[in-house]
Amino acid sequence: MSNNINLKRGLNIPISGEAVLKTGKTIVPDVIAVKPSDFKGLVPRLLVREGDKVLAGSPILADKQSADILITSPVSGSVAEIVRGEKRKLLEVRIKAEGTQEFVDFGVQKASSMSADEVKALLMKSGLWAAIKQRPYGVLADPQIQPKAIFVSSFSTAPLAADTDYTLRDELLNVQAGVDALSRLSAGGIHFCINGKTSSSSPFHKVEHVQIHEVTGKHPAGNVGIQIANIDPIKKGETVWTVSILMLAAIGRLLNTGKVDLRRKVAVTGPKAINPCYVDALPGIAMKDLKEFYDNAAGDLRFVSGDVLSGTNVGENGFLGFFDDQVTLLHEGTEREILGWAKPFRFNQFSSSRSYFSWLLPKKKYDMDTNLHGGPRAFVVSDVYSKVLPVDIYPVYLAKACLAGDIDNMEKFGIYEVLPEDLALCEYVDPSKNNIQEIISNGINLMIKEMA
Repeated sequence: MSNNINLKRGLNIPISGEAVLKTGKTIVPDVIAVKPSDFKGLVPRLLVREGDKVLAGSPILADKQSADILITSPVSGSVAEIVRGEKRKLLEVRIKAEGTQEFVDFGVQKASSMSADEVKALLMKSGLWAAIKQRPYGVLADPQIQPKAIFVSSFSTAPLAADTDYTLRDELLNVQAGVDALSRLSAGGIHFCINGKTSSSSPFHKVEHVQIHEVTGKHPAGNVGIQIANIDPIKKGETVWTVSILMLAAIGRLLNTGKVDLRRKVAVTGPKAINPCYVDALPGIAMKDLKEFYDNAAGDLRFVSGDVLSGTNVGENGFLGFFDDQVTLLHEGTEREILGWAKPFRFNQFSSSRSYFSWLLPKKKYDMDTNLHGGPRAFVVSDVYSKVLPVDIYPVYLAKACLAGDIDNMEKFGIYEVLPEDLALCEYVDPSKNNIQEIISNGINLMIKEMA
């Protein structure tokens, strides 16, 4: 297994609106939303009622399949509203936050003196077990399984992604504590991937008791799934766990302070962001808490929790996702352009295939919107997908197998190795305008159902 990985394939999308490296505001939220949909594989059981008082770290949801796995409140306050959808599906638990935060005290812990069972018990009781995702499928990790290894990506290459060297520069002790705790859970140890371009200046090269890999390349080089595929690919019957660097720091904070402290620096980005920068915030904050960073008087903005490729369109009345440290603000592209395909001299349009002469301006950033410039059509046989996917799979055949519900071919063409986010660039460059991430997600859901 190489410690230096240089990925040749990929694509960096030159979108405008990168956050400057400064913290412009501390968000004091009025309402925080906890969304069960953020935790794939969780079958939620509600533990609170409207009006109940909670502390930061108090349980509000449990997993019906594993009652010891809890989801806890990020803030102290009272349960303001329980939002349900069709067939009474639980959508959100909204908590009205208090001005002064109170925390459940889980006690300061030293990872070096803890057993694997003690680490698991603490993470499940505190709600931070939900920070661990299991592959294949990207679901909530099963505490009864010992993974062959744990993977952490300390950086993201997604468009306008938060710079973790900035947001977590003072969190090295917490990251190390998180590493020391999680190393108890896998005999295969922890693979820790850092950005090869900034490795010398990054604080994360100082992390100990891990196997460090320097990864260099265009997006999706920062995706943990891409890193796994190039370090130690997942075979049928194998299980690995992944933890984001953001949640690894939160786990370390729990050990060092005894508190569930999920506060983070969130990058407010995108072509429609006013003075894009970072804000100090909690997961679950309302998009309206960011009102000074946008102007939606015309009602034509899209609010994305996460990055522009694989984030979630939450709307102006939505909330930041549990795992997200980025908000992207875009113009809803409803305009139509007649014969746009026949106009190569468009220097304000980016083309990954050099269809326009904008490739002559390699450093230019573009005010991109959500316009697809066309509609879905049959798959085109092309090599455009392989140019942006640094994994040795056949994405077109995998997508077609997912559409057909062909489990044998889904296994054959790599369903165990990827999540929808790993094929987001395939969707972006797809000349057929197919929703490839949705297709892969539906295929994974079928695998979970049929292979359970």
